This record gives sequence, structure tokens and C-alpha cells, in this order.
Amino acid sequence: MSWSGGKDAALALYRMRHEGLAVRFLLTTVSERYRRISMHGVRETLLRQQARQVGIPLKVLYLPENATQAAYDRLMAQQLHWFAQQGIRYGIYGDIFLADLRRYREEQLSRAGMETLFPLWGSDTRLLVKEFLDLGFRARVSCVNARQLDRSFAGRELDSAFLADLPEGVDACGENGEYHTFVHQGPLFPEAVPCRTGRVVERVYGASSSDDAAWDNRFYFCDLLP
Repeated sequence: MSWSGGKDAALALYRMRHEGLAVRFLLTTVSERYRRISMHGVRETLLRQQARQVGIPLKVLYLPENATQAAYDRLMAQQLHWFAQQGIRYGIYGDIFLADLRRYREEQLSRAGMETLFPLWGSDTRLLVKEFLDLGFRARVSCVNARQLDRSFAGRELDSAFLADLPEGVDACGENGEYHTFVHQGPLFPEAVPCRTGRVVERVYGASSSDDAAWDNRFYFCDLLP
């Protein structure tokens, strides 16, 4: 299971468990330098507490700072081949409608002799987030894309008020990278993962205005504390 610690991964895992699929490992990419979940910015200590509650062994792929796509692909290929050697047949992903990303994942796993499962694929994201909340999951927003959401959204609880405040054009599940979450409570967890909000910081990636115009490189991260 590709595990980000966020809501889509949690809901995908919940569905797979209810279909009787035995999930043997969670796989998360973490910054080698900062020891935080890639893109989500959540501390590794919280990730490990979360995985213990889920009750599935965690595999962490540490990414060096400023890793290239080629370096990432090599590290991921090594890990996927190890999974295949353990007899694992499928990789599970929480993607919903990003077709290019789905093809990329399918190609990655195919090279390792594995197949992919996308239990949320093609769903209405408004219904998915409603299902997530109705099931009793709770999550906190760890990161927002500054192009789409202002600083005040970082650190908020994912709830009906948060969803009502999303500007027009922002996907309800943040599937386009508008926001990321950390799930701290719900039907996968015997006990809640204690976490509280720390300070919110702005991070800008890229050194020039031309970079800024070409890709999303400015984010607000809320430091979630154990």
C-alpha cells in the first residue's frame, strides 16, 4: 500500500480491508534530511505512531535532498523488486483521477512483475470526502498549495466547515495537490494518534520568477506535533 498518511490512502486501505485483501506493508517516502513525509511535511515520528495503530509493517524509502526523478525511480524500483521477491502481487494506490500518474505507477509496478489496484479511481471526490468523514475518520491539514489556498487553511481539521470554505475550483479531496492531510483517528485505528498543531511555515522551491511561473513551488506547512 502506497501510504502517505493522508485521507485518500486511509480510505483506500479501509476499502481493501473490507474486501478481504491482506495488505502486508505500508510504503512511505520520507525526506532523508528532514525525516518528514514527502510533500505532506509530517514528522516521521507521527508516521510511525500512525502505522503502529494501523497494525501493518511500515517500509520507509528515504529520499536524498533534491533527488532527481531518475534517482527516485531507481530507489523505488529496488523497493518494488524486493516486494515482488516476498510474493507480493499488487500495489495499492489512493489516486482518484490523475491519468498520467496512474500510467506511471502501472509502468513502475509492471517492471517489477506486479499489478496495481486503485480502489478510489473515478469516484466523485465530494462523495469520497463525505464517506471518509461519515466513517468516523479525522484528519488535519498538514500542507496547502499557496497558489490555491491561503495560509489560514494549513493546520485546520478536515471537516464540513473546511470543505465549505474551499474556493471554487479547488478539488474536494485536493486531488490536484491543493492540500494534504494527516489522518489521526478513525476505523483503522484502535486508538487516536495524538497530534497538535505547531507553527505554520512557508516554503518556496525554485530560485527564479520563471520557475515560479512554470510550476507550483510555494506551500504552507503546518508542523504537526506528537
